[in-house]
Amino acid sequence: MLRVAPRALLCCPPRASRAPQSCSSAGSPAAMAASPGPAVSPGAPGGLVAVAQVTSTADKEHNWRQCSALVRRAAAAGARAVFLPEGFDFIGDSPQHSLELAEPLHGDTVRRYQQLARECDVWLSLGGFHERGQDWDSTGRIYNCHLLLDSSGSLVAAYRKLHLFDAALPGQPALCESSFTNPGQELLPPIDTPVGKLGLAVCYDLRFPELAQALRGAGAQILTFPSAFTVPTGAAHWEVLLRARAIECQCYVVAAAQCGRHNATRASFGHSLVADPWGAVVAQCHEGPGLCLAHIDLAYLEQVRRELPVHGHRRGDIYGTPTGTPGT
Repeated sequence: MLRVAPRALLCCPPRASRAPQSCSSAGSPAAMAASPGPAVSPGAPGGLVAVAQVTSTADKEHNWRQCSALVRRAAAAGARAVFLPEGFDFIGDSPQHSLELAEPLHGDTVRRYQQLARECDVWLSLGGFHERGQDWDSTGRIYNCHLLLDSSGSLVAAYRKLHLFDAALPGQPALCESSFTNPGQELLPPIDTPVGKLGLAVCYDLRFPELAQALRGAGAQILTFPSAFTVPTGAAHWEVLLRARAIECQCYVVAAAQCGRHNATRASFGHSLVADPWGAVVAQCHEGPGLCLAHIDLAYLEQVRRELPVHGHRRGDIYGTPTGTPGT
C-alpha cells in the first residue's frame, strides 16, 4: 500500500492550509472576503486578484452589465487585477452568429472595457474576445483573442489562441472552432503586471503543456487560462489539468470560466479557480456567476522554486526543450 510521506519530509512544505475562497452570486461581504494574505507594498508585484465566473449569451448588453458589475465589485474589494473568461463579450448561438457579432479591437466593446479599467484603476484580463482582425475582409474568419488592459485602459497585449477546439463528444453537440476561427501564430512573452509576470493562453491551450513550459521558461510567474469548458470535459479534466500546470511550471494558475447554459445547445462547466505553485486550489467558484479572490504571494513562489528546483533539472540535452519559447 502506498503511504504519504510525513509533511516534514516534503521538499517544500506547503504553507499553513487555508480553505479555498468561494464565490457567490449574492455578493455578500462574507462571499467577497479573501483570507488575509501577505502584506504587499504598493510598488511590489503580487497581491489580490479577482477571478470572475459568468454566463454569457448572445446578448452583448447583458454580458456587459454582468461583467462590469463584477469588475466593480472586485475593485471595491481591493483587487489589483481582474480576470474575465473566454467569451466574456458574447457566446453566439451558432458559428455564423458569432461571425456577425464579432468586432475589431477598436470597436465599442473594447472601448467600454478600457474606460472601465480606468474608472476602477485595475488591470483587466479579457479572456477571449471574438476579434475581427486585419485579415477579416480576406478570410471572413475571426480570432479568439485574449486581451490585457492596464489600469490606464491601454491595450498592453493581444494573444490569439493557438490551439482551436474541435471535438465531437458522445451525446454532445459537435464543436468545430476551426470552422470559423483563425489560429494565432505567436506565443507572447510574459507581461509585467502589478501582480507578477503574466503568461497569456486561452482554454484549449491548457491541454498543451509545452505552451505552459515555454511561458515558464520565458519568466512567467502566473499562467492564465480563461475558458468555456464543456460540462463533460470540465467535470473530468478541468481541475486536474490546471493543478498539473501549476505543479509542473511552479506558477500560480488563474482560470476564469464560463458557467451554466448559454443557449439551447451549449453549456459550460464553471468552477473558476486559482491554484498556487504547489498545486493547491486557493480560491474557487462553484455554481453561478460571481467572483473568487486570491492573494498572489511571489515570495512563496520563489520558495517553491528554490527548494524544489525542477526547472533547472530539465534534460533538454536529451529530450529537447519546448519550442516557440517567447523572447528567444
